[in-house]
Amino acid sequence: MEKLQAALEKARKARGTPTGTLRAKPRSPIGQTTGKILPQDALWEALTPFDVSDRHLSEQRIVTRQAGPSAAPFDILRTKVLLQMRQNGWKRLAITSPMPNSGKTTTACNLALGLGRQKDLRAILMDLDLRDPSVHSFFEAKPTHGIGDLLAGRAAFSEQALRIGDNVAVSMARDAETDPTRLLLAEETADIIDQIEATYAPDIMIFDLPSVLVNDDTRAFLKNVDCALIVARANATRYGQFDICEREISEQTNVIGTVLNAYTNANSTSDEG
Repeated sequence: MEKLQAALEKARKARGTPTGTLRAKPRSPIGQTTGKILPQDALWEALTPFDVSDRHLSEQRIVTRQAGPSAAPFDILRTKVLLQMRQNGWKRLAITSPMPNSGKTTTACNLALGLGRQKDLRAILMDLDLRDPSVHSFFEAKPTHGIGDLLAGRAAFSEQALRIGDNVAVSMARDAETDPTRLLLAEETADIIDQIEATYAPDIMIFDLPSVLVNDDTRAFLKNVDCALIVARANATRYGQFDICEREISEQTNVIGTVLNAYTNANSTSDEG
């Protein structure tokens, strides 16, 4: 691990693009222009609730609904991410990886439920891995409308998103989209996300994005976030893949950090990074 970190630092210095130094362009919240403005408490309460069994969450390696030793690594990640985002005035976090099967959706779901234990804040998780959506599988739930309907303006957030607990809203897909890059690149999508943020006032919005090196979807969407978390998988993600991924992300937004998933050292029996 130390060798990997040293190699990354050397590569960053060589290309002269330190991470986490770019500030995303501030966005102007879009106010509600039509309809009756309801208090945000009522808006959150009105979202359709759903629940999922502890057994299913455990099978999916989602371990943060309750505090405990299994949740501790993700709780540390939650605290670090939250503090850094608050310090910088950021609200939108993208989670991605160089290649698939690195654990980015597992990380996104665990981060969302870990944030849900903080009763003084609200979080929204959106599944934007539109070619291969899986958040609905992790939570064993399917909304009436897919997230593609939301982004295309065919369904309102109030109709599409589901709520787990009191303070975590999840916008999930029903099926894969046929033309996801068009949706993620569209200005209409940016406007809809602005409207959701302005209306529901979440403390943090998490976007589960596709792996960077498999298509253009993440590149198309990164302009809409404040920062990005990269998930790499030990003994699977190659240094060259990570380096390209980090460089491309840092050209568009702030890289808030890296999660090395499935890392096991000699003093630990856990495979969660």
